[in-house]
Amino acid sequence: MRLRIVAVVVATSSLVLVSFLLPLALVLRTLAADRAVSAAMAQTQSLAPLVTSLPARSLRLTVAQVNAGSSTPVTVFLPDGTVIGSPAATSPSIELAKHGASFSTAVAGGVEVLVAVDGLPGGTAVIRSFVPDTELHHGVARAWLLLLAVGAFLLVLSVVVADQLARSLVRPLIAVAQAAERLAAGDLSARAAVAGPPEVRLAGTGLNRLAMRIGDLLARERESVADLSHRLRTPLTALRIDAESLRDIRLIDDVAMMERTVSEIIREARHQRGEARGMPCDASQVIAERAAFWRPLAEDQERQMRVSVPPDRALVQASRDDLAACADVLLENVFTHTPEGAGLTVRVSHRAGGGAWLVVSDDGPGFPPGGLRRGVSGAGSTGLGLDIARRVAEESGGTLAIGQSPSGGGRVALSLGGPPGSDGPPRRRFTRGLPRTAAGPGP
Repeated sequence: MRLRIVAVVVATSSLVLVSFLLPLALVLRTLAADRAVSAAMAQTQSLAPLVTSLPARSLRLTVAQVNAGSSTPVTVFLPDGTVIGSPAATSPSIELAKHGASFSTAVAGGVEVLVAVDGLPGGTAVIRSFVPDTELHHGVARAWLLLLAVGAFLLVLSVVVADQLARSLVRPLIAVAQAAERLAAGDLSARAAVAGPPEVRLAGTGLNRLAMRIGDLLARERESVADLSHRLRTPLTALRIDAESLRDIRLIDDVAMMERTVSEIIREARHQRGEARGMPCDASQVIAERAAFWRPLAEDQERQMRVSVPPDRALVQASRDDLAACADVLLENVFTHTPEGAGLTVRVSHRAGGGAWLVVSDDGPGFPPGGLRRGVSGAGSTGLGLDIARRVAEESGGTLAIGQSPSGGGRVALSLGGPPGSDGPPRRRFTRGLPRTAAGPGP
């Protein structure tokens, strides 16, 4: 924008300077020529009384003195044909002047000024003064150079002024854009400096009000989620007391996990976006533990549950609780939306460049046509499960992909990014020609 403003000002200034200086240069040239011709005319007319009063010898000396100190040579044509002064040929213009006409005319190399002098016994004498081109254009080149210098100075001045004007316009806009970028990156404390022209100040004020409004809405949303989650503590406490009275260790563990989940929801709802989300975890260990948790239910429903995790560590940039919640969501979807007896596969493998792949596939009917949308479900669920898995994958630097398994069922593949400094999977150890890991290199 700054360069465009400067370019517009330069173009406009150039047009104004050309339209002003070009006619002025032509006027100066015309004035110089008129000045030279007028001077020659005055010199010629001053000799007219001498032509009628002086004898030929005295007139010759006078004309010689005039020519000696003048750049415009003078020639006197007497009626008897005598030529006094600078040699000059008799031209049709001189013949015309002998009839009593005084005028100036352009000839080769300059302008000649002719003055007719009456009152001589033999007829009319003619005084000729020749003004060369050098005299006609004397001082014009210097005047043009001066005009050119003035025009260049004005053009440079206009560029400087336009640049300062553009800076005063662009700097507030850049500040507003930077504040908007910081807001987009999650920095809700970013504010734009209210400066510059009224329109820019209005935009900055509007952006600041928008930032304050976003902060208020997010704070209200976090508090609402935290309050709603906190209300679950009372029924969970009662449920834990009932479970302890039944002395069912598995039920007690389930209730304790639910309490931890609710606490994590409260903490997550209250934390600002962009804060640290926990230490990296070992995806192999977490997925193996969650698969062992769900295996009894698979056996009760006569499902074939295949689990494949690498024997070495697969570090991912996700907290243990987030990854466990993600695995529970994917496995719960399989148990909820596929018929009993449908098998499933859970596979973890190293990802090139660091991180891991988590793939959960089943032998059920697959995902409905048209895809899935957040908050929409046709099977009695909230429709947020896969969105939670997607969020965990994206926050780790990965992605989520939904597809079809080889058996025609559903397939969810999560790409989980590795922690900073990870450079991909470790070297595999081979025993008798077979890799120790049961998982392939990709999803």
